[in-house]
Amino acid sequence: MKITFRYRLLASYILLIAIPLLVLGALFYRTSLKIITEQAQKNVYEIVRKNNEVMDTKLRIVDQNSMSLFLDKDLFRIFNQLDPANEAELFAADRQVTAVLSKTFSQNQDIFAYQLWTSYFTFGQPLPQGEPTQSDIYRMARQAGGKLVWIPTYEFASMFNQPYLQGGNLEFRYLFSATRLLDFTYLSNTKLAKMDAGVERPVLAISFKSEVLKSLYADSIPGSSRYMVLDPQDKVVASSEPGNVAQTYKEAWLNELQREKSGARRMTLNGEAVIVCFDRSEVTGWMSVVWIPEAGLVSSLVPVIRTSITALAVVMGIVALIFAYFIAGKITKPIKRLLSAMRSVGEGDFQTRVDVVSNDEFGMLTQRFNRMNDRIHLLVTENYEIKLKEKEAEIQALNMQMHPHFLYNTLNVMNWTAIENDQQELSRMLVCLSNMLHYTSRKTWDAVPLSEEMSWMSNYFYIMSIRFEDKFTVEYDMDPRLMEHEVPRLLFQPFVENAILHGFDQTGSGGLIGIRGWINGRTRHYEVADNGRGMSAETVQRILYQKSSSVGIKNTIDRIQMTYGGEYGISISSTPGTGTKVVIALPL
Repeated sequence: MKITFRYRLLASYILLIAIPLLVLGALFYRTSLKIITEQAQKNVYEIVRKNNEVMDTKLRIVDQNSMSLFLDKDLFRIFNQLDPANEAELFAADRQVTAVLSKTFSQNQDIFAYQLWTSYFTFGQPLPQGEPTQSDIYRMARQAGGKLVWIPTYEFASMFNQPYLQGGNLEFRYLFSATRLLDFTYLSNTKLAKMDAGVERPVLAISFKSEVLKSLYADSIPGSSRYMVLDPQDKVVASSEPGNVAQTYKEAWLNELQREKSGARRMTLNGEAVIVCFDRSEVTGWMSVVWIPEAGLVSSLVPVIRTSITALAVVMGIVALIFAYFIAGKITKPIKRLLSAMRSVGEGDFQTRVDVVSNDEFGMLTQRFNRMNDRIHLLVTENYEIKLKEKEAEIQALNMQMHPHFLYNTLNVMNWTAIENDQQELSRMLVCLSNMLHYTSRKTWDAVPLSEEMSWMSNYFYIMSIRFEDKFTVEYDMDPRLMEHEVPRLLFQPFVENAILHGFDQTGSGGLIGIRGWINGRTRHYEVADNGRGMSAETVQRILYQKSSSVGIKNTIDRIQMTYGGEYGISISSTPGTGTKVVIALPL
């Protein structure tokens, strides 16, 4: 379908509007994303830090409350005087211990359970723990020697070796705990009393559900975010993905964060650009990590940008249509007049003229057209007269032309005359000259087999060797497979002539011309080398790329490239005093 100039002009207007709109929209989107991302990064980082501060405050209270038990008078008395073998005393002591622990920890809504463990009894809230003194929690508390130890989230059944609970729906399946060894003391009348040496020191165990941390983060970070709380060994204390809780989470990007205390950065995780904010608890040493997809931050912004750009594009498109309609009319009307006039000229009416109606570029174009039309009319008239004169000259030239057959007959008579007078060398020269004339006077100038070219070169070398009195010799080294391949006519002659006339002009004898040919892959190579006086690099460049006296060489280069393409041609290497080498490359 033919597209008129008016429609192309209209399309160009719309395109000129569309491109800036797209660029501005992209810049607006990127700028908005950058601003929102930076602000979100600051906000989320502050949320992570505040959450850690809130949690640290709660955990410090637990630490302080547990430390207060060291000086508890009732606990000191109970454990220092308790007889583990007396079951009645144990149950009575359990009621008293539970009351003390309840008074200390029951106000903290985050605590799930508080207990005192000994090898003979578990005091406090009852849980199906079996023998808690066989757990890692008990072992770590005793190793810490009174220091509070925070145990990251664990599976209850595995920690206390209760396999029968594995399949159950426990509300306390995942817990994290704080534990410490309690060595009670009592201050009486300014005297510090310590527990007897033989009395077993109990271990305090305070347990929290993992949902405590989950509720802290789930309500404070954006919905598309994910979070994770890790201990220094990459064990998951809490996570937005429940399947990761109590597991070890090893990722290279987390290793970078573990080496720092706090910060925020932009990263790419699983091909998705995210903002990562992290902070480490001063109480537990656990690291809280929150990451948010950048795309989710601007998901609500994209429709606004799309609507704005679409509305602007519609308005600008209507404006473009109106402008294009009037401007196209101003442009296409004079063009149509010129086209109509050109159609008349094309049909042979050189008297056609177009009225000049303005002084702008179209008026100048119309004036130029009228002037050009006058000039064409004059040239056509002159050309017609010249053609008549050329026809007359051609007829005269044909009448005076000498037929080449006359030259062959004349050379033949001269050859027999030389034979009759015993001039064998002259006879051979005449035969060579006749062959050369026949080779070069063919009506067509097509490529010829290499064998014919080499035959012509033999005649040429014979005549030139007689002329220059054996100043040079010729050596051949030609791959037999090349003989039936065609080459441009007189391919070697300009280079051989250049070697004889210029390369050996200062040589009395000993000149050597080598003609080689070989095949390399899909390329034929022909080489003409001499041991003459050589040329400078400037002379080689002038012969190959500039106008010079070597018309035959330049003509040969042009013929090769026009016939076979620009990747084929001639290269010349020459060193003054050592000779010249010409390599011709042709396709196989």
